[in-house]
Amino acid sequence: MQPKNATFNDRQAASAAAKQALLSKFKPKPAVTAPEPIDHEAERRERIEAVRRQRQEEKLARQQAREEAAAAEEAARIEAAAAAERARLEAEHLTDAQKRAERKDRKKAIKEAARAKKEARMNPTLISSGSREDRVLDPIKEHERYIRSLERKRA
Repeated sequence: MQPKNATFNDRQAASAAAKQALLSKFKPKPAVTAPEPIDHEAERRERIEAVRRQRQEEKLARQQAREEAAAAEEAARIEAAAAAERARLEAEHLTDAQKRAERKDRKKAIKEAARAKKEARMNPTLISSGSREDRVLDPIKEHERYIRSLERKRA
């Protein structure tokens, strides 16, 4: 048996075939043509438009969020102002009610004092809490009462 490339011609043919194979790698191959040519410019424009639409939507979303935040802030401000006004009115009402109650108490005390004074003037000898012997008299008041009675008799 002889080796495959035993002769010079065999070796030379194998070398030529190898060189041809190396050169054939670099030769352009027949390309399959598309039925329609690809419009790369249109694809680029579509990508640009998609990015623009996305940015516009983001811008609108940010603007809407800003408007909603401003509206919420305005509503909170209005609510706070209304609450402050309600609190002021309630405090004013409570103050008025308190003043009214104090005035009623004062008038009641004045009326009671006037009634007691009238009863004492109308019936100076009687004291509702006990007999005449139990009563302790204030000498100054007794003197003033005596002077008033004298003035009444003159008039």
